[in-house]
Amino acid sequence: MPAQFFPLFVFFAGLIGLCIGSFLNVVIYRLPNGMSLAYPPSHCPVCGYKLKWYDNIPVVSYIILGGKCRSCKTHISFRYTVVELSCAAMWIACALIFGKTDVVYSLLAMVVCSVCICVFFIDLEHMIIYDRFQIVLAAAGVIMIFFDREYDWLSHVIGLLAAAVLFVGVALIVGRILKREAMGGGDVKLAMASGLILGWQKFLLMLLISSISASVYMLIRRKKDGESREIPFAPFLTSGLVVAMMLGNMIIKVYLSLMGL
Repeated sequence: MPAQFFPLFVFFAGLIGLCIGSFLNVVIYRLPNGMSLAYPPSHCPVCGYKLKWYDNIPVVSYIILGGKCRSCKTHISFRYTVVELSCAAMWIACALIFGKTDVVYSLLAMVVCSVCICVFFIDLEHMIIYDRFQIVLAAAGVIMIFFDREYDWLSHVIGLLAAAVLFVGVALIVGRILKREAMGGGDVKLAMASGLILGWQKFLLMLLISSISASVYMLIRRKKDGESREIPFAPFLTSGLVVAMMLGNMIIKVYLSLMGL
């Protein structure tokens, strides 16, 4: 991309990311509740007040309204703003990291981040991962193979197969030991799509990030609650996927240099 257009690309990435984040809020709320994404128009779930266009401005409307419905003054979850800001931040990061060298890869990375946000919050609240998200991630992964400047297609195929073998194996072995489902099929599919997107090198990094963060969370929760409970794993997988996709090459290079390799 020509240097003079790059600042504009980053600016519009953030602006469009905010708008996409607003749409992702609709997906996160309506999809698990079996509602249409298009109808009815945005409204307050408590009093039914139909939001005007000026009530739907990402972040700004939340601040102006003081986090409350204009009509009934019911508190609006801060999650909506978190989703919008997260999406904008991720889109800006994708533009900054990948935009100068490959606009297409940058745009695909934005799609992956957007899907990961949906998976993160839906699985966190409802413990379900919809196949439509897996399909989008897999499709993005197939296209990204042709634009990856670091790893060849074989690395991505190995990443897919490694994820399948590892996660299916863990699910079967641990499930047999514990006599219950140890890992949902959605987690396995998500891992496979992630392996395809990242390639086996960055997939290992993703696995490390996801496993460590999930283990730390479980230890903290167990110490707090005094018992072990089932937790959704997709939020950790998606977080690891985003970090590995954006910063994986840099982290791997730093690690190898520290190891003298």
